[in-house]
Amino acid sequence: MNKLMINRIFGILMILGIFAFFSVTLLAADDFSERMVPEPPGIKVERWVENLEIPWSLVFLPNNRALVSERPGRIRLIENGILREEPYAILEVTHIGEGGLMGLALHPNYPEEPYLYAMHTIQGAKGLVNRIILLRDQGNRAVFERVIFDNIPGGRNHNGGRIAFGPDGMLYVTTGETYQGDLAQNLDSWGGKILRFTPDGKVPDDNPFPRSPVYSYGHRNPQGLAWHPETGDLFSSEHGPSGEQGWRGHDEINRIIPGGNYGWPIEIGTHQNPAFIGPIVFWQNSTPPTGMTFFRKDLFVASLRSQALLRIILEIKDGNYQVKEIERWFASGPSAGRFGRLRDVVEGPDGNLYLLTSNRDGRGRPQPGDDAIWRLIFP
Repeated sequence: MNKLMINRIFGILMILGIFAFFSVTLLAADDFSERMVPEPPGIKVERWVENLEIPWSLVFLPNNRALVSERPGRIRLIENGILREEPYAILEVTHIGEGGLMGLALHPNYPEEPYLYAMHTIQGAKGLVNRIILLRDQGNRAVFERVIFDNIPGGRNHNGGRIAFGPDGMLYVTTGETYQGDLAQNLDSWGGKILRFTPDGKVPDDNPFPRSPVYSYGHRNPQGLAWHPETGDLFSSEHGPSGEQGWRGHDEINRIIPGGNYGWPIEIGTHQNPAFIGPIVFWQNSTPPTGMTFFRKDLFVASLRSQALLRIILEIKDGNYQVKEIERWFASGPSAGRFGRLRDVVEGPDGNLYLLTSNRDGRGRPQPGDDAIWRLIFP
């Protein structure tokens, strides 16, 4: 019996067993303190770069240089805080809905290995797909090298799109289920997953499913990746339902376990079925979390509709993570933030945080200079 057949049988048995013996229960979020912090004390804020078009991902290079992706298909070079007019690279992408150019990641041995990875949407023979490509850095520009991985399900919405190298030197990729919930439970599909590759695009020998890039599954639209600085554990942010099966809200932060099933589209919130792994925190109301990073031991998460930079203070008890408190920085209300929609937050080499807005994505209200990258200077 080949691998594809085994995976299909496993997925069918899981779904049938779950539907036969368990039902979905909506539970309240964990008991934690959450408060608005419109002006975080001691934090100086300055506009670092402006006049971008839907920036999605930011990576830093040596020598005061950085790269930012714009969803219509451009990678822009920033030198000493100045945005170069000529693009670093222009990619042929299908910019439709939430699709287009999304995540960027540098080779873990950069600049000795002068490569940049990018994830983007294209029109395939049978519809929209996402792929991961490799670009070679040539100083002020980059050239296409090759496709690393292809035929990830794509769509107008729910493309995932975050890529990042972990402390193990492996490339992690978040993928959405493109509003086809059954893909998330199908181990033969790359949609609704977190995938894991070697830097050359091969499947690592220690992946949880033999000869498969799937690292975890049962995801709806995972948008962020971050590793705990002390434990090395992987965390991911995920968008909850927006009407499917009558469900709304329930955006999540998850600790990712290799081979873990996170329940979509069968359960949301605190799972009753022990076959599923529940989130460390979820919100009943819409708080779509996106890019995130650990910074000074806390988890900082950008958010879209809620327009806040979330500071999540975690503590570890008996090997489990618990949310102690959540602060909504730069926000005065549930959808009232100083900078509008936020796509990503990244720690810079200067020890400060950089915050990307997403106000020109068709769902926001652009402010003067949008879209922008803001630098948060810490004392």
